[in-house]
Amino acid sequence: MKTQVLPIDSFASIKEALHIIRGGGLVAFPTDTVYGLAADLCSHSAIDRIYQAKGRDMAKAIPVLISSMNQIDRISPAFPETAQKLANKFWPGALTLIIPRRVDLPENLSSGPTVAVRMPDYQPVLTVLQHCGPLAVTSANQSGQANPLSAQDVLAQLGGRIDLILDGGQVSGGVPSTIVDCSLEPPVITRNGAISDNDIFSVL
Repeated sequence: MKTQVLPIDSFASIKEALHIIRGGGLVAFPTDTVYGLAADLCSHSAIDRIYQAKGRDMAKAIPVLISSMNQIDRISPAFPETAQKLANKFWPGALTLIIPRRVDLPENLSSGPTVAVRMPDYQPVLTVLQHCGPLAVTSANQSGQANPLSAQDVLAQLGGRIDLILDGGQVSGGVPSTIVDCSLEPPVITRNGAISDNDIFSVL
């Protein structure tokens, strides 16, 4: 397989990405933290390809990225009130929420009853998500290797294993998102990140 590299700020590139994703392929693109590797949210075989390309442990769930609150019902049967409060305050941004998952989503996305979801604070990828819908997305690196901060980083690690890289230049890396499990009551912070515990609790 030859991995294409196309500029993210082109409608033709986004159209090609949409075509690949709908066909079960894998597309990497920049986010507000690192480059992510995306697959069709509803395709068991495409999600399997993420695990294969990365050499990722199948026990590790894959998060979902969305572009707007209108896409939540494609992921979850019920968005908890606490999740709504946090999303209203911190999305788009460095906050990942664990919420109940729809039972019809592929089991290899998340083997448990929940799914992790985030709205990234990066307009080019929000545009991709607006066209493609919610996507299963994890970092575009081989498991255990450095997080990719450029299209060249992705190509060095996953070239020949994925279909397309949307090149948006260098990204910052930075602090990972804070993860809050809103399937529990009260919610629990399961990973400290860019948003402080105090800021989270001030909303709840």
